[in-house]
Amino acid sequence: MVIVGGGFGGLWATRALAGRAVRITLIDRRNHHLFQPLLYQVATAGLSAPDIAAPLRHILRNQRNVEVRLGEVVGLDKQARAVTLADGDAIAYDYLLIASGATHAYFGHDEWSADAPGLKTLDDALAIRRRLLLAFERAEACDDPAERAAWLSFAVVGGGPTGVELAGTLAEIARHTLKREFRNIDPSHAKVRLLEAGPRVLSSFPESLSEKAKQQLERLGVEVVAGTPVGAIDERGYTLGDIFVPARTVLWAAGVAASPLGALLDAPRDRAGRVAVSPDLSVPGHPEIFVAGDLASVQQDGKPVPGVAPAAKQMGAHVATAIAARLAGNPAPAFRYRDYGNLATIGRMAAVVDVHGFRLSGLIAWWFWLAAHVFFLIGFRNRIIVLINWAWAYWSYQRHARIIFGPLDR
Repeated sequence: MVIVGGGFGGLWATRALAGRAVRITLIDRRNHHLFQPLLYQVATAGLSAPDIAAPLRHILRNQRNVEVRLGEVVGLDKQARAVTLADGDAIAYDYLLIASGATHAYFGHDEWSADAPGLKTLDDALAIRRRLLLAFERAEACDDPAERAAWLSFAVVGGGPTGVELAGTLAEIARHTLKREFRNIDPSHAKVRLLEAGPRVLSSFPESLSEKAKQQLERLGVEVVAGTPVGAIDERGYTLGDIFVPARTVLWAAGVAASPLGALLDAPRDRAGRVAVSPDLSVPGHPEIFVAGDLASVQQDGKPVPGVAPAAKQMGAHVATAIAARLAGNPAPAFRYRDYGNLATIGRMAAVVDVHGFRLSGLIAWWFWLAAHVFFLIGFRNRIIVLINWAWAYWSYQRHARIIFGPLDR
């Protein structure tokens, strides 16, 4: 079996096949598994990269039926049953799982990507961290009041969980973490805006929690602007309606598109590029090929299964169940998603939780969010390190991963 992608879907499928009579080749462009729900913490200097990531070889070191291959899949021959890597190697398969995740979607404006980076990988997180920290440095060295204001103006486009988390944490950094560290600027005067084209932030949550999230953001100092889409973005700022707003730091959290590997399958795809799969998550007409995670378009009870980590984990585990059933000569069962609820953090002691109608906001929701994310981290070391870092940040307001790498240009 060949598994493409070492994220939640691919890794959970791999681990679920431990002890089975299956020889697995796990292929990923990166050598690590990433706990993506905490990626914004790396981008905002709350955690370091190794705190939320672990080498795939280390995670799977005791699973003898797995070979990990560092590489990028660029081709697929369904007739020969082989995938082709960027280095030219071809790897044959009896069964194939593609769980290569998603990338950024700019809704037809890919030219915005250079000036409004998104957050999907550790490389993205480190680049955003650098951009944020350099903005304060540029403001400190600037003599022109208008230019200084532009450097201290931050915008996050997209009011989903990632956008809310980025905006809330950025406001906290400006008002608490950087206090007394500059001489020519007051970081607390930084303007943080969260821009949402829809009528409200966190649209996947009940409206009451969405409103509480907005209130908590505003208490942290974030200006929430909903109902107006961004019209243009460049290195100088962004356009909202007919108004140009100078802002040297714009971050993108507004949309995702499925991995381009979906195009290799020659199967029906939705507007976001997700592959329409059969009930058992196989590709129609090719029962030996499965798709899981953000690349799979799955309908359940008339609604799409959300592109979240729990869904990807469940899909990966289900593919392992389907493979085991096939090997035993039985039909593969249909996938059924179990919704465990929605969580989103806004900032220090602020979060919202919706679990089967049980709704929380504020401090209690924040503790619930903390416990859930620590519990689901990969590896005991990661859990301990994250707990220590969060405890220190809670009492000191400090974020000690504020290191700027590379040349001092942007």
